[in-house]
Amino acid sequence: MTPIREILLRPSLHWLLIFLPITIWAEHSRSDSRRLIFFSSCLAIIPLAGLLGQATEHIAARAGEGLGGFLNATFGNSAELIIAVVALKAGQLDVVKASLTGSIIGNVLLVLGASFLAGGLRHRIQSFNLKGAVAQAGILGVASLALIVASAFRAVGSSAVAPKTMERLSLSISLLL
Repeated sequence: MTPIREILLRPSLHWLLIFLPITIWAEHSRSDSRRLIFFSSCLAIIPLAGLLGQATEHIAARAGEGLGGFLNATFGNSAELIIAVVALKAGQLDVVKASLTGSIIGNVLLVLGASFLAGGLRHRIQSFNLKGAVAQAGILGVASLALIVASAFRAVGSSAVAPKTMERLSLSISLLL
């Protein structure tokens, strides 16, 4: 059986994919019904995220753990990236900040805490990769610094560069990182 068939035939929440065409239909024919669009989008993204995770696992099995982990981390945050791009185009900088902050808090607290809990249930003493922890802390620091710089420029109101321009630039840099 091919890997794509294997992914699509696994019993899971694939029945939620019915909400994908419902979302597209609602967006184009009932654009005034924002609640329907929102909830159907939320339900449609659940199986899509699962399919994306399974696809990156299959790539990792053939290409190696390093590339697979990179792709999984990259595509795992695609929802935040989509939200940020759409919100930046609409000029909703506070939404971008909230999305990034929520992503950071979710990754740090929820994922790390669940990992510690699951590891602690099986192994009494745990160890971790020091280089990986330092790299993750550095990335978190850079993202936090970008948000702090944007807020500082907005508060100070620099006359050389418009605050909105500097804020958008720092948010764009943090998204790229």
